[in-house]
Order: sequence, then structure tokens, then C-alpha cells
Amino acid sequence: MMTAEEADAFLRGQRTCRAATVSADGRPHVGALWFAWDGASLWLYSLVRSRRWADLQADPRLSVVVDAGEEYGELRGIELSGRAEFVGEAPRTGAPCPELEEVERIFPVKNFGVAQMPHDGRHAWIRLTPESAVSWDFRKL
Repeated sequence: MMTAEEADAFLRGQRTCRAATVSADGRPHVGALWFAWDGASLWLYSLVRSRRWADLQADPRLSVVVDAGEEYGELRGIELSGRAEFVGEAPRTGAPCPELEEVERIFPVKNFGVAQMPHDGRHAWIRLTPESAVSWDFRKL
């Protein structure tokens, strides 16, 4: 298991997660995408015309896995679960939204290497404030 400090550093340093949702007919869906971690919540910048978006509008339950490592003794990761919250306008055009100031500062630097958040009129924000978190770090074995 990771300490709180290790988990925070891990989530701040990783780029890709796998987000799992459930459709109205019960079919699971898992997709990879970039994310940002603000120290309390995981933020996903998702296409609003995606199965993920539709699934979460019908059922906000969301689980996300962030992991790393190639060899068995290097494997580590975190599973975060909770309820998705849609934040800001959808699709996001860049209208002022105080809740998004921090994530829109972190996300473009981490994922695009630029300071300004690009808004394409196709994506919007989903916030996952974990209700549960499970971590592992095989490097400690």
C-alpha cells in the first residue's frame, strides 16, 4: 500500500488513467484518458459525445485505475471510486468558472506542455472526489 504522500506524488506524476463506467443496460466500459490530480480530486477532460459521458449522465458511479511498472516487482497503482460530477459548461468553451481554475492550470502543462488550456468545444470536465481508494506498490515487497 502507498502512504498518502506517496499516493499524492504518484497521481501528480502520472498522465494516463483507465476510467470504468456502466451503461444503462449493464455493460461495462473502460477507456484510457489523460487526467489531472489536484490533491483531493481526479479530473477527467472527456468528450461530451462519448460513451463514457452518456454512461455517467445515466449512472454517475465511476472507478479509475492509475498504474505503472513493467516488471512484477515494479508494479504500483491506485484505484479510485466514487461519483462523477460534471463541472463547468458542456462542452467547455472557457467561460469563467472558479472551480476549474486550478485544474485548467495543471492539466495543460502536464499533458500538452503549454500554459493555456485549449478548449475545442468537444470536451468538458468530470470531477471524481474519491469515496474509496485502494493502492498497491510491489516495489515494497
